[in-house]
Amino acid sequence: MSAPESSGAPVTEPAGDAEPAPERARKAAAARRHLVRSLVLELALPLAGYYVLLAMGLNQWAALTVGSLLALPWLAVGMVRRRRAEVMPLFTLSLLIIGALMSLVTGDPRVLLIRDSWLFGALALWVLGSLATRRPFMLTASHSIVAAKIGEDGAREWAGRWDHDAEFRHHLRVLTAVWGAGFALDAGIRVAFACTLPIGSVPLVNTLQWLVVLGGLLLFHTWYVTRHGLKV
Repeated sequence: MSAPESSGAPVTEPAGDAEPAPERARKAAAARRHLVRSLVLELALPLAGYYVLLAMGLNQWAALTVGSLLALPWLAVGMVRRRRAEVMPLFTLSLLIIGALMSLVTGDPRVLLIRDSWLFGALALWVLGSLATRRPFMLTASHSIVAAKIGEDGAREWAGRWDHDAEFRHHLRVLTAVWGAGFALDAGIRVAFACTLPIGSVPLVNTLQWLVVLGGLLLFHTWYVTRHGLKV
């Protein structure tokens, strides 16, 4: 599954029958392409836009706002292409829109940088809050990547395990809790950076630290799904 789909979160996958190596390679390549596309269009593009706009002479708050909105077209195109609204893109879209509206209220760039930590804090609350529902974060966020590997029918069958497999539900809840804690950690770090670092360096430092947090989450996720035989 970003993160969160706009944040970069991976898939939790069920064990299955043995399959030919070329088919496994095809599925792995599809998942990698999905992850790379999300990182480039939803993370790298807004960051690059911020620094380009600064170089063009825009002030800090305008560059932050316009840069964050650069991810909007790609999220919208993804939903149109799949011909259905998915929870993760809609959530990412709502965060970006709220962030843009907040930028109209204040022109203080440091407040806008703290706004980014609020967005990740809201994501953490949403992820952890989903533990109390029948569709925790990992079940929803993994759907598109599972579908990329085994198709929509396979993804629906995978999600259907939630209704009858207690061990599957336990593993999804564990992974959801870990990802929620990771997003909360990221939010706290962003607040500290926004309050202490030079304004111009904060977007880059935030991106680098998020890649560190994301890398740790991915390593744990990969280890967990491998140890418990959850891969497709």
